Amino acid sequence: MSELLKEYKRIPVAERTELVLRADLDPRWRPCILEDQDAQVKAYFARRMDLSGDEVAALLADPNQTVRLNCARRGDLGPEQVERCVRDRDPNLRYFIARSPQLTEGQRNRLLADEDPLVRRAATKGPKIRGTRRRPGQALLIR
Repeated sequence: MSELLKEYKRIPVAERTELVLRADLDPRWRPCILEDQDAQVKAYFARRMDLSGDEVAALLADPNQTVRLNCARRGDLGPEQVERCVRDRDPNLRYFIARSPQLTEGQRNRLLADEDPLVRRAATKGPKIRGTRRRPGQALLIR
């Protein structure tokens, strides 16, 4: 484990949660955040609008469904990332991606036939544009 990661892990979880929301997040912490054991920290990080494609990809591959779900709300997912969400095993994640304006007609049709009734209902409602918010001192976040 690198010295930087050891230093990061010594930061209390509550402070790490605040850290990931900061507008002036030190770039050296970003790789450490992707390795954080606390799902809430990564879930908040996933809501940042300034994530790189590699960061989004890493968060979409996270084993925790809450982290992946926060990524599914993003409006800047690539086609492969949208497809990954459509195929996700978690119906909650499929529910959120079902409202994405980025879905292809084929993906929407698959979600309209999903085994989960809530996913089917969400797909019926059609696209939903997600808003953003920024509190003082915080990064721009997906709502």
